[in-house]
Amino acid sequence: MSADLFISYAWTSTAHRDWVRLLASQLHLIGYAVKIDEAVDYGSSLHGFMREVTEAAHVLLIVDENYVDRANKKPESGVGIETKWISRAFMEKPGTWLSVVFIRNPDRKLPNWLNDHNPKGFDFNSSPESNEFPGAVQIDEIWRWIEGLPADKAHAVPLSLVRKRAARLERIDARRDPALYANPALKDRVTFRYKDHAHYTVGYGEYEFKINFSGCSYDSVYVYKDSGLKAVGLITSPNFDPLSVESFLTPGRAVAPSVAQKVVLLNPQGSLCVITIDEVQREVNAAEYVPEHVTFTYEVLVNH
Repeated sequence: MSADLFISYAWTSTAHRDWVRLLASQLHLIGYAVKIDEAVDYGSSLHGFMREVTEAAHVLLIVDENYVDRANKKPESGVGIETKWISRAFMEKPGTWLSVVFIRNPDRKLPNWLNDHNPKGFDFNSSPESNEFPGAVQIDEIWRWIEGLPADKAHAVPLSLVRKRAARLERIDARRDPALYANPALKDRVTFRYKDHAHYTVGYGEYEFKINFSGCSYDSVYVYKDSGLKAVGLITSPNFDPLSVESFLTPGRAVAPSVAQKVVLLNPQGSLCVITIDEVQREVNAAEYVPEHVTFTYEVLVNH
């Protein structure tokens, strides 16, 4: 299996070799298979190794001034041998196959064979006097090169697609708007997609109730006191007296009303609200998607 990325560099110094290993590690952490030449035996296995290099999806040259010198003047060195193979393969590869990293090379010198091609490359030169050091931005640039993305992010995506993505984000943000999950009226009928938000709020002030639902069965839901209610209770009598509705309250966490059943809610201010389950809809994953939801009628009991 060929490597995603082969890195060629000169053994300029221990510090330089450590830096290249660090760069290779960062690219490996992103998820690429990286091959570097530090363990190369330039002997009988050279042909097989260089075949692996030329078959790599991408080649990255770490071009410091020593690399340039070895590529140009020392054909028997490791860099010189690699240069011969890579330059031959380069002529048969697409222009995106090879790029360079400039490090400790402020004049951005290139090996002679690359001068006519003048790859833009990635500038990893640091300027300590200006407190400027390469890092995440350059790693991102290398990633964009490997993946064939435009280097200029400002013009990387057509305006129509930018707008489409913005609209997508706006729709999600709008679905998080608490106003979509609240009704200040004291009585009404509402539909709530309870997977979209933690609770639905009815009423306001001392008559506010935050109602939390989840699915139970095809025709029932759970109603919880988890969102700040003091108690909930299933109304088991069809002909209950509103004046004594609080008798249905229980200390439990939840009740499970079916369609047409009623639930009484107690808020922290001691006010009561009665809700009636009108419809329960489970999620339908079909050509026409139907989200899970509950439709309920509620009435805040102002005079109780």
